[in-house]
Amino acid sequence: MVKSLYNKPYPIRHYVKIMLFISIFALVVDLVISFASIFIVKQQSTRYLQDTANLYIQQINHDFAYINHYMGWTLANDESVKMLDAKDTEYVDFIEASERVHKRFNELQKNYGQGYNFFFYLKEQDFFQNYAPMSVTYSEFLEIKEQIVSLTDTKNVYETFYSNWKPIRVRDTHYIVNIVPYHNRYLICLISADDLIRPLRELNLGEEGYVSLIGPGGEAISGPAAGDDPQAPVSAAAASLLRFPPSTTTVTKEFSNASFHVQLVIQFGMFEKIMIAQLLIMLLFVVLTCTLSVVMLYFKKKVLKPIQNFSENLRRIHEDSESLDFRSSEITELEQVNSQFKHLIEQIKKFKIEMYEQELEKQRIQLNYMKLQINPHFFLNCLTNIYSMAQMQMYKEIEYMSLSTSKYFRYIFQSGDDLVRLGDEIEHVRIYLEIQKHRYQGAFMYRIAGMTDDLSGLKIPPLLLQTFIENAVKYAVSRTQTLLITLDVALQTEEEHTRLRIEISDTGPGFPPDILEHLQNGRPLMQSGGKRIGIMNTLQRLELIYQHRARAFFENREDGGARITLELPLLLSDATLKGAER
Repeated sequence: MVKSLYNKPYPIRHYVKIMLFISIFALVVDLVISFASIFIVKQQSTRYLQDTANLYIQQINHDFAYINHYMGWTLANDESVKMLDAKDTEYVDFIEASERVHKRFNELQKNYGQGYNFFFYLKEQDFFQNYAPMSVTYSEFLEIKEQIVSLTDTKNVYETFYSNWKPIRVRDTHYIVNIVPYHNRYLICLISADDLIRPLRELNLGEEGYVSLIGPGGEAISGPAAGDDPQAPVSAAAASLLRFPPSTTTVTKEFSNASFHVQLVIQFGMFEKIMIAQLLIMLLFVVLTCTLSVVMLYFKKKVLKPIQNFSENLRRIHEDSESLDFRSSEITELEQVNSQFKHLIEQIKKFKIEMYEQELEKQRIQLNYMKLQINPHFFLNCLTNIYSMAQMQMYKEIEYMSLSTSKYFRYIFQSGDDLVRLGDEIEHVRIYLEIQKHRYQGAFMYRIAGMTDDLSGLKIPPLLLQTFIENAVKYAVSRTQTLLITLDVALQTEEEHTRLRIEISDTGPGFPPDILEHLQNGRPLMQSGGKRIGIMNTLQRLELIYQHRARAFFENREDGGARITLELPLLLSDATLKGAER
């Protein structure tokens, strides 16, 4: 029923309506996004420009305060200035003092820019001199001198000009001036209004945006329209009928020690142009959508449908499905591909079976090879032990060890399986330890804990425990103190999975630091002279048999000795499973 509804046919107008609905919806969404984008960009741009203006004005306030303080300190404390003001100063001393003051303010000008002009005025001596390279002409200098002299004649010159920067006009140029009086001495700093706001003019305020300094009376004292109405550019732009009225934002920032302020007029008309372009793009999109709807319906029937069938066959191959649909197609190339594809599928299935069988055979050969590497290793150790016992004339021990060795290898050679019972493996470990106890005559003891009938039937790889027990005897047994070897088995549940946990520990010297580091980090051990081959083969066998689900941990115990912990997934026989259920 569901399949029939899914494949229900619809007329062409149904798909056309869907395409038109999607187009109109996309157009509306684009308009909303356009207006939202313009608003956000405008808001962020305004915030950026405000932050920039704040930073610049803070810098100017800092410069004004420092220059004002510097001039005041110089007037009150500088010996050269005092010498210039002294009536009995010789001409040569006067010139030298003047040079020193000139040098001082020349350095100050270098720090703050060539736009700053510094003048020194001695009222009683009628001495007026620039003390830094000037950025004004000589005629402007004379007019500046005249205005400064007249300003110093006012009664409240200290309250009016000290720590208070004011605009003055010299011919057609506005300047910002600061006068610092001290008795009859005056230091004057002067900078052009245009030079003061030149860094702000480098900001992108829009096509008709501008920045200007506004005087105490609201008049513009700088900017592209100095002296004119600041809103004139906006009005001119609004008068145009061929464009949207530009959106304008005015930002005003005050100076802390000045009688003027900065005004930024930001014009955002360029963002509305983005909206117009997007509208034209959406209209074009609607036209193309209507045309493509008809083309796509035909294309779907004649081309897409056969390709979908071909894609479905590919998906079924990935899922190893047997039901493949090789229906005929009206496209000649696709029909040829279907024929070749059908033949390719048959070859792939045959190849997969062969590869799977080869991989199984490869793993079986690799496991057998590693098992053969371990068997001679243990066998040679047994012969060496028997030889040592014969040298010491330990005949009873030789009989016991020869019998135990024959039992062990009889079990190994009779079992062709890759897995053995845990109980059998532990029994062989016990036989091995008994043999070594006879050899070393009380040099070590062993303890096997946790072994129960329920655990005896669990399957593990053969010689898995033998390798680690051999290493404990080989590297930990000492004639100076008695060694204890412990083998503990238990079941543990972790995240709803039960695993077999086998812990082998001893009270010997433990792993050498370099060997322990390699084992803990999973790096292979350097094998030389046949040493350490047993541990590496055992770890590789675990990887092959358990497919990376087995874990091995190596560490040194706090109270001395080595500890090896193996965590193995359960591989239970049918009989063991039934016993566990009971």
